[in-house]
Amino acid sequence: MSQLARLVGLPDSPVILDVRTEEDFAADPRLIPGSRWRDWRRAEDWAGGLPPGSVVVSCQRGLKLSQGVAAWLRHVGRAAETLEGGFAAWEAAGLPLVDSTALPARDAAGRTVWVTRARPKVDRIACPWLIRRFLDPDAVFLFVAASELMAVAERFGATPFDVEGVRWSHEGPLCTFDTMLAGFGLRSPALTRLATIVRGADTARLDLAPECAGLLAASLGLSRMHQDDLAQLEAGMALYDAFHRWCRDATEETHDWPAPAAKVPA
Repeated sequence: MSQLARLVGLPDSPVILDVRTEEDFAADPRLIPGSRWRDWRRAEDWAGGLPPGSVVVSCQRGLKLSQGVAAWLRHVGRAAETLEGGFAAWEAAGLPLVDSTALPARDAAGRTVWVTRARPKVDRIACPWLIRRFLDPDAVFLFVAASELMAVAERFGATPFDVEGVRWSHEGPLCTFDTMLAGFGLRSPALTRLATIVRGADTARLDLAPECAGLLAASLGLSRMHQDDLAQLEAGMALYDAFHRWCRDATEETHDWPAPAAKVPA
């Protein structure tokens, strides 16, 4: 479990499947971040459509359902293992969970679809990163002219974000990234630290953290390097992966020059 917890939110995180019964899922509709709920009874139907990569299967207690689904996946040639103790053990350990009831309705392909203004800078890259890494790895993002955003949202069944008057937007001094963390109940020390950096870069509060200026500079640079918004999003995913990993693992590390001289053996 600790190994999976270290991989959640990273670009090389495994495919995580929640195969709890419908009754168990209805009783607690939270999800391990980045996981997908699948009906264990239809594993034969959906097994071939999973994205590439290793698979971790979780049921309520890590017993028959996850064991059976993992065995079926191995039968069709996928590397699959189970989460020891399942969802119950993850929850008992106090590890992050996502409120799936806050997620928008999915399209026919099972994806959430989001829409925002074209030419993103900070928040409109940070939020898609958060969604794909922690909420819905298959999420679709539409970048459109601001004048047509709400019409596109209605016609294409997309959820608008980072625009005035919608649920997923700025709230007072907080930016949309903050709103999403709170709205989905997603909490971790690394995401809390990252949220401060995003807020400072997005709202001209560079005093909030020394890293705010760096994120703003990198974001503006990417916006000038890429004319295509989806290409910018792909480049921005790597940027936020790096900031998130720093927030989680490297805040105490420094770098200096000249490097300390190597000791010469006596």
